[in-house]
Amino acid sequence: MTISNKILDELLSGVDRPDDLLGDTGLMKELKVRLMERMLGAEMTEHLGYEPNTEPPSQQINRRNGTSRKTLKGNDGAVPIDIPRDRDGSFAPKLIPKGQTRIDGMDDKIIGLYAAGLSTRDIRAHLEEVYGFRVSADLISRVTDAVLDEVNDWQNRALDRIYPIVFLDALRVKIRDAESRQVKNKAVYLALGVNSDGEREVLGLWVANAEGAKFWLSIMNNLRNRGLEDILIAVVDGLKGFPEAIHAAYPDTTVQTCILHLVRQSLRFCSWKDRKIVGKALKQIYQAADDQAAEKALADFEDEWGGKYPSIAPAWRRAWQEVIPFFAFPPAVRKIIYTTNAIESLNRVIRKTTKTRGSFPTDDAAMKLIYLAIRNFEKKGSAVREWVDARNQFAILYHERFNK
Repeated sequence: MTISNKILDELLSGVDRPDDLLGDTGLMKELKVRLMERMLGAEMTEHLGYEPNTEPPSQQINRRNGTSRKTLKGNDGAVPIDIPRDRDGSFAPKLIPKGQTRIDGMDDKIIGLYAAGLSTRDIRAHLEEVYGFRVSADLISRVTDAVLDEVNDWQNRALDRIYPIVFLDALRVKIRDAESRQVKNKAVYLALGVNSDGEREVLGLWVANAEGAKFWLSIMNNLRNRGLEDILIAVVDGLKGFPEAIHAAYPDTTVQTCILHLVRQSLRFCSWKDRKIVGKALKQIYQAADDQAAEKALADFEDEWGGKYPSIAPAWRRAWQEVIPFFAFPPAVRKIIYTTNAIESLNRVIRKTTKTRGSFPTDDAAMKLIYLAIRNFEKKGSAVREWVDARNQFAILYHERFNK
């Protein structure tokens, strides 16, 4: 649409100074109001089915019922708008939905600052300093609470039928308990899937109020109920009871302990001066050609280091049933499972966002911020670089399931 010069000349005929155009009572503000009111009137006409100043159909009960004044806030201050009403109150305008109090991108600015980890106080100070606009803490809370609806939709969206690899990991976040009012370390579980095209996708996140097999089974059932029928390999961090929960929902899934987590846990028992050499010795285990060679390497490790660090080898043996599946895979698949770059890069994004918060007042507050961090992570694109070789291996190892 092009506005003719004749119309522009007519509009600007009374404009002699900048305030006439941009001031609180200037042309731009009046034009914005008049245009919005005209569009709202058009919406009402579509809603009722008859033009203003004409008689409605005789059988129609609902009719125009005047207007109500609503003040919207924008970058150019308060804007009073007359919203048309109908008798039965069924009119729901699309231009300015019920409950909306803003007409600019301020909500996006607030959510963007919140996603960066700023507190409510920091957001208020930033908006006032940069935009000269004062907002209440209540407004910030209402804007960020709207994210919860998006979280709910995202958490219940349909999933692909199959994900060749799903990483299940946990972060520890400080959240105030609703009953005791004490700040506790709660686990936030993440499910990160690698789809058949090698693209990483966060399948969901859950705040654990009570950890255990029942909770973990609820996660797996949630994934199944959303359309995920098959997982080829599930990589977990060694939590007791998690493999059983996975097999209850997905009996054919190979459960693999995260090797990187196991190595890190082992190195926690070492002195700083020995960590490098012990890490090199552990590498002989998980880089072995097969499970028999790996078991021999574990025995050799215990012979060399068992006296000084007696807890490391037994920890590997306790997890051995979830370690040995690793050795059946070719190097292309092993690399993806071991390095866990997918989940590690996601965790870094989340930790960077949450580290500025000492604690969260509620589970929902933690969910909002972590979800926004995930949304930023997925916007950047997240394909697995080693996927071409791995995909060929999956097509051979899991022929019917992968190619179904």
